[in-house]
Amino acid sequence: MKQLAPAWQELVTTARRTVSDGLVVGTSGNVSVRVGDTVLVTPSGVPYDRLGPRDLVAVDLDGVQHTGALAPTSELPMHLAIYRHTDARAVVHTHALHATAVSTLVSELPPVHYMTAALGGLVRVAPYATYGTEELAENMLAALAGRTGCLLRNHGTVTYGATLDAAYDRTAQLEWMCRLWLTAHSVPGRSPSLLTDEQLREVGERLRGYGQPGDA
Repeated sequence: MKQLAPAWQELVTTARRTVSDGLVVGTSGNVSVRVGDTVLVTPSGVPYDRLGPRDLVAVDLDGVQHTGALAPTSELPMHLAIYRHTDARAVVHTHALHATAVSTLVSELPPVHYMTAALGGLVRVAPYATYGTEELAENMLAALAGRTGCLLRNHGTVTYGATLDAAYDRTAQLEWMCRLWLTAHSVPGRSPSLLTDEQLREVGERLRGYGQPGDA
């Protein structure tokens, strides 16, 4: 447990940030980070400001809990599905307001901004399924194919990355793009201009060398 303490503290800090930045309300949403074959994850129904070092929750890739007395988040199937099928080291799930609103309107987020390319391309909306189910996890994986983030219909967002910072930044960027589209789309008599596939491909090429090593 001692070797997991730094990762747990970073996870708690990120979880609290989702609340302070308005991406979740109360305990809606969850965060996880992978350390080897161990997954640290926020517990179910516990306010993040109450979490301390002794509240560490850890499971293996099969979902078997081996550390902690608190039950892991009910959305554990989504987190584990991402770790089993991608190179993710961190996952952030939120119920961000604008992103959730967009998930009820379209099957994919229209490309109103070039940062669409930073998530791998057009952001898809996974079909609705009851929270915490394997069906939702499967729907999410299909929407994530070739992407690092997606929307969940009538539910929220999921993003992942090589670090918690990368996963969180993608969540925040996705919420901002959804807010941008809703704002532009709401102007009477006008339609937002959208980027073409070629424009997104060009941006994608430029973004490959952006940032610092290890930020993927």
